[in-house]
Amino acid sequence: MNDDDREFVEHWCVELGKRAVAGSPLLGLAGLCLGHTARRFGRLSADALALAKSLAGRAETDPTDVDTRALDGYDDVRSFLHLR
Repeated sequence: MNDDDREFVEHWCVELGKRAVAGSPLLGLAGLCLGHTARRFGRLSADALALAKSLAGRAETDPTDVDTRALDGYDDVRSFLHLR
C-alpha cells in the first residue's frame, strides 16, 4: 500500500495471480491487492483488470479454488474505477 510504483505493484500481483496453483491463498491475496492498487492509484492495466475479474469469478464459483478475498478486491476495483 505504500509503494509509489503502480506498475511494480501491479506486475507482481498479476504474476502471483497467474502463477499460483488452484487453492493457493496467494490467489485471493493477489485479487485483494489488485483492489488496493485500484484504490491507491485510481487505475489498473487491462491485464490486471481482467485478472481481478477472473479471480473474483473463480472465488464466487468455488471458494476452495480462490478464497473470497478476491471478491473484496474486485469490489474495490469496481468502486474505485467506477465500473458496473
